[in-house]
Amino acid sequence: MWPFAILVRWWGMTLRFDTPPQDEANYRRCEVPVAMILWHNRLFLATEIYRRYRRPRPLYALISASKDGAWLVAFFEMVGGMRAARGSSSRLGREAVGALLDVQRAGHDIGITPDGPRGPCYEVKPGAVIVPRRTGAPLLLVGGEFTRAWRMRSWDRFYLPLPFSRVRMRCEVISPGQLADRDAAVALIQERLRVINPD
Repeated sequence: MWPFAILVRWWGMTLRFDTPPQDEANYRRCEVPVAMILWHNRLFLATEIYRRYRRPRPLYALISASKDGAWLVAFFEMVGGMRAARGSSSRLGREAVGALLDVQRAGHDIGITPDGPRGPCYEVKPGAVIVPRRTGAPLLLVGGEFTRAWRMRSWDRFYLPLPFSRVRMRCEVISPGQLADRDAAVALIQERLRVINPD
């Protein structure tokens, strides 16, 4: 996978991020572990966000414990140095919750796609707030608006930004106190993610 990983790493480095100062400050918050929340179709940005704003603080993403997942783990490590918490992501089940709780309680960031792995697109699932509510971690809501991009024919219409194109980046913080009411938190996260990720 090295040739493909090098290509993706180079591709990401060509992107020009336009990030307002307050949003960049939010991305760089490192005083406590955070949960980064981004739509599934913006996943291409994940390694660049980590490389530009979060490194060297470890970031763990939930990846399936299957053999296919092992290839994905290796790929993310090669592209951006991101790490994996292994477990079943279906409905953010007990195995996945345990894996993410372990790494966050150890002081590391986690990444969650609240409409993944199979959608519906742009619909936040209640399971996405389970781990941050238990650990008391703030959420960093990721926003990315593409000036030029291809869109795949997948369930989420996955974005592939063109090399050397510009991406307008946003980042909003949701405090642990705003997660106390689960249903209200889910509605708030969904609303704010849709606002900062215009199609």
